Amino acid sequence: MKYQLILQLPASSAEDYDEMVELEEAIIGNLANLGCVDGHDAGSGEMNIFILTDSPKVAFDRISQISAVRNVMPKLKVAYREIGKDDFIILHPAGLTRFAIA
Repeated sequence: MKYQLILQLPASSAEDYDEMVELEEAIIGNLANLGCVDGHDAGSGEMNIFILTDSPKVAFDRISQISAVRNVMPKLKVAYREIGKDDFIILHPAGLTRFAIA
């Protein structure tokens, strides 16, 4: 896989963590051959789900159709980068100019 796709949400409670695990499971069940979930992390007020893929835009298009993901779209940030690189390309939301992993 050539790219790392990252879905990022704010996190401040155990309920937020449970929500992330549910999202991760839904993504695993729907991603098919577009990539594979490579884990998650939480801390510093945010949580991230990491996905390895060769087609980050297509993978995000598929992921964004999952009802659990649609429910969190207003607070979701999504970006990708080439494996081994530092620069992110932001996919969501429109107008976001900075993406970082804490």
